[in-house]
Amino acid sequence: MTKNLSRKKNVLILIIAITLSLPVFITGCGKKSSTASLPGASSKNVVDEIKADSDGLIPITTWTKTDCSSTVYVVLDEKGFLKKYGLKSVYTGVTQSTVQIPSILKGDNVIGDFHPNTYAVAIAGKANLIGIGAKGVDPAANIDPSLRHMWWFVSKKSGIKTFKQLVDYKKGKKLKFTTGAQNICTDFLGNSIADKYGLPRDRIEWVTMPDVQAIQSLTQGLVDVAAVHPPYYKGMVNAGNVKIADSLDADLGPTAGLTEYVVNTEWAKKNPNTTRKFLQAALEAQIWANHNPKEAADLTAKHIGQPVSGNHYYSETLSIPNDKYLQPWINGLVTNGTLEKGQIKVSDLVTDIYYKSK
Repeated sequence: MTKNLSRKKNVLILIIAITLSLPVFITGCGKKSSTASLPGASSKNVVDEIKADSDGLIPITTWTKTDCSSTVYVVLDEKGFLKKYGLKSVYTGVTQSTVQIPSILKGDNVIGDFHPNTYAVAIAGKANLIGIGAKGVDPAANIDPSLRHMWWFVSKKSGIKTFKQLVDYKKGKKLKFTTGAQNICTDFLGNSIADKYGLPRDRIEWVTMPDVQAIQSLTQGLVDVAAVHPPYYKGMVNAGNVKIADSLDADLGPTAGLTEYVVNTEWAKKNPNTTRKFLQAALEAQIWANHNPKEAADLTAKHIGQPVSGNHYYSETLSIPNDKYLQPWINGLVTNGTLEKGQIKVSDLVTDIYYKSK
């Protein structure tokens, strides 16, 4: 109970901070999956508020991508998918994860992509955000495992070969698991796998660090379990660490890797044509990346300035089965005490108007 109260207190502090600092962009949340809630968004006659630069291209601002999230954006630029629709990327600099959503709400950035549980917490706090289309998903079991959203590793010295063996490892002690932040894929999927194999959640101590640091921390014995995304799988293996699970083990299907493109709801209303064009370009880039993984990895490596041995897998449709894909992420927030049951619903998180409207 104390742990849940502490978590809820932290969420309340975040909600208050967003509300106080961004009053112009915050409104009550309601059903956002119908044209009725987004007036004019599907009209061909709407003239977008955003204008093209002197080069004739409309700027799509987002923070600088320096990790596995960068691939689609790199492909959008390098393979000409954005330019095809009269758009261009404008990177605004590295932005810490804690201020990425506020940067969208304030208008510093137009678009970002997040796991549902990350932006659901902000929407529960009345942040005027909406998911507009699917980006990443976990691949089917018969597709290359290196494309799965996450892998979990232990040190070879531990003697552990499977995730289930963690139940009897260091009995009576907490196990240190790495995570990039709170309420992201790492804790959601990690907890899901722990539940599956009978590892009590109260035995997990989450240690926040970036994936690149997790390799060294695990190798040096500073943590017990490290979860990483591509392109860090090869680095983990090369360091002699042992893979014990991946996102397929969460038994959640494609939603284990689900990320959504997220925008300020008001910005999308005022720029429906640009929103639709970006989504079409992104979908084409995602399909291209899935079918050209080696070139996509090479482009990403050049962009982020380090070797890349793998990519994420991307949705080949912007649509998702809302309840099946999104509800597990909401349920996870309720189970871990971040949100109350019924505090937020699936229809608060996504709209299909920008890719289904003509």
